[in-house]
Amino acid sequence: MKILAIETSCDETSIALLECRGGLKSPKFKVLKNIVSSQIPIHRPFGGVVPNLAKREHIKNLPLVLRQVFKSKVPGRAGKSQKLKVDYIAVTVGPGLEPALWTGINFAEALANKLKKLLIGVNHMEGHLYSNWLPLKQQKTTDKRQQTTIKFPAIALIVSGGHTILLHMTSITKWTKLGETLDDAAGEAFDKVARMLNLPYPGGPEIQKLAAKGNPKAIKFPRPMLNKPGYEFSFSGLKTSVLYYLRDHQSLRPTTYDLRPDIAASFQQAVVDVLIKKTVRAAKEYKAKSILLCGGVSANKALRETLRTTAYELRTNFIVPDFEFNTDNAAMIAAAAYINLLQKNKKRLKIEAQGNLNLGDQDTN
Repeated sequence: MKILAIETSCDETSIALLECRGGLKSPKFKVLKNIVSSQIPIHRPFGGVVPNLAKREHIKNLPLVLRQVFKSKVPGRAGKSQKLKVDYIAVTVGPGLEPALWTGINFAEALANKLKKLLIGVNHMEGHLYSNWLPLKQQKTTDKRQQTTIKFPAIALIVSGGHTILLHMTSITKWTKLGETLDDAAGEAFDKVARMLNLPYPGGPEIQKLAAKGNPKAIKFPRPMLNKPGYEFSFSGLKTSVLYYLRDHQSLRPTTYDLRPDIAASFQQAVVDVLIKKTVRAAKEYKAKSILLCGGVSANKALRETLRTTAYELRTNFIVPDFEFNTDNAAMIAAAAYINLLQKNKKRLKIEAQGNLNLGDQDTN
């Protein structure tokens, strides 16, 4: 089947068209189109995403992105219109910024009514999870750490701007949430620390860039909840430690010595250490055959390469999507919609904006 998906949960306007086949036992996806229109230049002066500005840009961009996907006139407009050959339409309903979510939902509803297609609501976090099943680009590499096969049981680490979640998966449709963040998510901590260091939005890539010039062992920042039982995360205390460090060393900046590279490198290492050690502990406890990494923070090279090496040492398959599928995109929403459609007993999500939609335990067949 072909699924057209729309993603507007935050500041990326994305529409994708996927060809899906194989069923739950062996799902296969061919990404026919995956267009993403970024709003970063618009939100950068504000140091973060402004919901009403995001809504305005989504309204403007959605028809343009749809036209790019099909290279034709948008259905319903003057002029000739190519018939959209799709079987289903999917849209993100949450979590996310509700003004942004409603923009995508309203656009998807109008398109579904026009084409007389069933509209499927998708959980954005399931989209990140199922991005691990999207095709990897063929890379000529002799790296033995490179894996493409997902075996169960698996441990999945979902790290994004708003969420940090650890799952134990026994199949593609069955999982238990082992833990999640109690306060700031990993991506949120990156953004907040970046603002402390006067780095532009989005903070994650800027921290990574600056960290490459610093010493990750220079400053002993705390590793929150690292030695506590369970699999919960907390990054608020780490963020506060950076704030106090900057306050106590203000006299050294910027004339005598620029502390920012070492701060960025040491902060990044603290986050990576917590994420990896908790993931590895879960993999050992549940005898995982695969470790999955996904979400926007999975684009962080220090995180993905360290976890890749660690998984190889554990003789556990390591799967991470291509960089284009790490951040918000509609291809992952189409993949999640396909897997949801195949689950007869799964309750369908309401087609309405659900800003605080959770990713709970899943047990369907």
